[in-house]
Formats: sequence, C-alpha cells, structure tokens
Amino acid sequence: MLFRAVGDRLGVSPSVTAATVDETTAELARGSRCISVSHKNQITDATLHALSGVGVEYISTRSVGYDHIDVEYASRIGISVGNVAYSPNGVADYTLMLMLMAVRHMKSTIRRTDSHDYRLSGSRGKELRDLTVGVIGTGRIGTAVIDRLRGFGCRILTHDERSASSVTALDELIDQSDIVTLHTPLTTGTHHLLDRDRIERMKPGSYVVNTGRGALLDTEALIAALEDGRLAGAALDVLEGEEGVFYSDSSSTVLKHQLLAHLQRLPNVLITPHSAYYTDHALKDTVENSITNCLNFESGKTA
Repeated sequence: MLFRAVGDRLGVSPSVTAATVDETTAELARGSRCISVSHKNQITDATLHALSGVGVEYISTRSVGYDHIDVEYASRIGISVGNVAYSPNGVADYTLMLMLMAVRHMKSTIRRTDSHDYRLSGSRGKELRDLTVGVIGTGRIGTAVIDRLRGFGCRILTHDERSASSVTALDELIDQSDIVTLHTPLTTGTHHLLDRDRIERMKPGSYVVNTGRGALLDTEALIAALEDGRLAGAALDVLEGEEGVFYSDSSSTVLKHQLLAHLQRLPNVLITPHSAYYTDHALKDTVENSITNCLNFESGKTA
C-alpha cells in the first residue's frame, strides 16, 4: 500500500479507506482535520458540509486540478483545499504517444491487424516534422510537451490563457495548427475553450488531442467536425461527463454516455480512460505531496 509506505517514511500513520467520499461516508473522517481525496471523486457541496460537520478543515486533492471541488463554497464553510504537483513527464509522454497514434491512424491499423488483415491502409500517415503543433497551456505539463516536440522538428505555437504575454493569440494558433493539444486548467473561463466556432475554424484535416480536462472541448461540436470530414481525428484521454464511466467496467452493460459511445464508433478517434497520469512515479509523487500538504496544514505552514 503506497499510502502506508510513504506515511511510514514521513512519520505518519494515515487511515485509508476505499469508500467514495460523499455525505454518507463523511463520518469515516471524524477525528481527522485533514483528508486526502482522488480526482475521481466529485466532492459535492453536501459532502463538503458533511465533512465540515465531522471536523474536517483541510482537503488535499491528489490532482493538479480543482474542478471536482467547489473551492469557494469549501472556503465559506471553513475548509481549505490544496492540490499537488507531480512529475509532468508521464502526461507529456502520453500526449506525444496519442499524437503519433492519431497521425499514423493507429486505431484502424490495430483493429485490422487484430483481425489478421495486414494490408496497408489507403490513408498514409503524417510525420510530426511536417506539421505545426499548437500547445494550449504552458504550465509544467505543457512545457514538458513542448520540450518533447522540439525533438521531432515540428513547428510549435503556444498559447496560455493565464499569461498576458502569451506568444500566440488563441485564434491564430487554431487557424495555423495541424494538431491542437490542450493542457490548460478547467475554469469557468476555459470551459469549452474549443467551442463550436473555434472547432469550425480549425485547419481542414487537423487533429485535436486532449489530456487536460474533458470540458475544455465542446464534445458535440467535435463529433460534428469529425463526421463531416473537416477534422482528421482526435485523441482524447479525458471527456465531458466521464465521471462514473471512466474507472468502471462497462463491458457487460449498455454504455449510457451516448457521446462517448458515438466517439468510440468513429475509426479516427482514440479514447483512453483518463490514464495519462497513471505511472508509478506520478502516483508516488501525488501520495507523498498530498500527505506533505496535510502535515504542513497541521503545522500551520499552509492556510
């Protein structure tokens, strides 16, 4: 158990439960001022209220993003929220893998070879050195993606909503990029950052890669652009409405997420279940930094 191993090294004995954090399980946290939660858990206001009622004052989320927690409401009822940093390399590596798989039509290739059809496809692949890649979001992960892209010799455009001195205007990046990859936090300002209008103005034959957050992208608009042939493909590790679907086994049930089911039927769309972060190195980072957050809170080093 990673929590126990890291806890022993840091001199603490964490209480670990597999139960989902909600108002019915908040009682498990009684006696603890700090809890650590996964990004998989949507922490509702009712859950926050219940946690406050049993004495929780600090939530350390084992993720970079806060979009699964209403941080403002938490603050109003006396709960501070902290996030963690972890190695960006796993997500950056995964992003490059998805790019390469998309431009080489890997989904259809794997499907054909799994059926023992070894003919070449009529659609030839592309080389990254011949393409312009637009990177939206230049934080730790976006920067790591840029570092890797330089080795392929492609033209790189960058934009960051958080930077007034962003190198490239967003619409200019969208107009010129053969691949648009998303690495910006999900906020009210970045929800559907790639909306219908921006997707429609993307270069014909271009690709979208998203390893950030699903709601950065208007999924219905993406499907429309893929189906009418304006976009060549998409590679998505995150999706709007993934909660309750990703990380569960739906192999023997009817998939209720209709947009996901639609995307998976398309031969030029790669879907993975929010797993870009899932490496041994990154998980160790998240657990260690989450426990450290709690220790800092207890010692008064964080608000």
